[in-house]
Amino acid sequence: MYNNFKKLTLTAAIAAVAFASQANAGGYQINEQSVSGQGYGHAGRSSNVNDATIVYGNPAGMSFLDRAQITAGATYLNVNSDISNVEASRFIDAGVAQGGAPNGNQIPVGSIPGGNNGDMVPGTAIPFAFYAHPVTDKLAFGFGVYAPFGSKTDYEDDFQGRYFGNYTEVRVISAQPTVSYRFNDQLAVGLGITYNQVEGELHRQLPSEATFNPDADIDSRVDGDDEAWGYNLGVIYRPVPETTLGLTYRSKVDYTLEGNFSATDPMGNVLRADTASLDLTTPETVNFSVTQQMSDRLKLMFGASWVRWSQFDQILVTGSQGNEITNEQQNYSNAWAFATGGEYQLTNTLALRAGVTLDFTPTNDNDRSVRIPSDDRRIFSLGAGWSPTPDLTLDVAYSYLTERGTFVEQARDDLLTEYAPEQYLGGANYSADYKNEAHGFGAQLTYRF
Repeated sequence: MYNNFKKLTLTAAIAAVAFASQANAGGYQINEQSVSGQGYGHAGRSSNVNDATIVYGNPAGMSFLDRAQITAGATYLNVNSDISNVEASRFIDAGVAQGGAPNGNQIPVGSIPGGNNGDMVPGTAIPFAFYAHPVTDKLAFGFGVYAPFGSKTDYEDDFQGRYFGNYTEVRVISAQPTVSYRFNDQLAVGLGITYNQVEGELHRQLPSEATFNPDADIDSRVDGDDEAWGYNLGVIYRPVPETTLGLTYRSKVDYTLEGNFSATDPMGNVLRADTASLDLTTPETVNFSVTQQMSDRLKLMFGASWVRWSQFDQILVTGSQGNEITNEQQNYSNAWAFATGGEYQLTNTLALRAGVTLDFTPTNDNDRSVRIPSDDRRIFSLGAGWSPTPDLTLDVAYSYLTERGTFVEQARDDLLTEYAPEQYLGGANYSADYKNEAHGFGAQLTYRF
């Protein structure tokens, strides 16, 4: 068993490092840590003890498992985005237009050339793996590898909003050793310590000539990484055998991403290079859920999650001398998500699931950007669990995510100052309507020892 556990951990870690995806929860948070939970919209995330994915859902739940088990799986996300009603204008400093020095007055000189194809989020599989092992009838140990946060947008090269961001990638991978203790048949507590690695990369373009010709743009990019520790706390309480209440707290994690900044012309010449630093805090979350056993075959679930997104107020990248490389205001607000779902045991070997989730956006109309152009979301889920033997369960799920139509409206008046203030050209505006949807296909396998 020990060798199998080591192999599982290594396999999951290697798979998780390849992760990159548009988030399937508010902001750049990710929900895909359980396919069995996906089937009922994660409504019982903190209260429904179904398999080893409870290591993430609520560490207290491990002590209610009757034997050791491994759960591993992945969800594939296919995201579709439509961009419409685009307005992209360029401005030039009046002094520069007259062949002199900038005087601070900008005059419009036409639209920004380029396209808006949309579908800027590549399809990606998000893996996870968990192990739970009851040591005694009260004490249990577990371990998990998963992705709690991540996002990726990759626009076409001539995207009209490229001066505000044409490539964004954030990847967080977490490894979580976990312990839980059950005081009696009603009450259990749990603690998980998380080791987290983050990688980030941001690109945007800069015009090198007054026509804003995309073929002559300067490629400006920063990248960095860091690692940090966090923790999870969980409580499960069963006032009666048919009712389970769960509460989980996940701490914030503070990072300082250290990396590099470069500005490169179309010929590959590096115009400027520097170190880069970015402070990033992934927010704390609180999840509460209820699982109610209505009959021998039917159970219903309800869940509510709160995320302290106000931790994410800006993307501020500084150089080696403390100089500001980029400062993009985000001003996220704290956000809620609500889910309801159910599971019906059709036969002794087959369980059917369904759920609905309402996920409210932390973004606002003033600061929403092309990097994460999201809004309120509704998620409809179906799933099934098949257990051909008592030791083995295969879970599958499908989710359809649809976002409320939203818009992005951004302006810059500092083009080129990022690497060459003496070549200041002027500014740019970009506005567009976005409509996003996603399909999620999940599968997981649980083996019990």
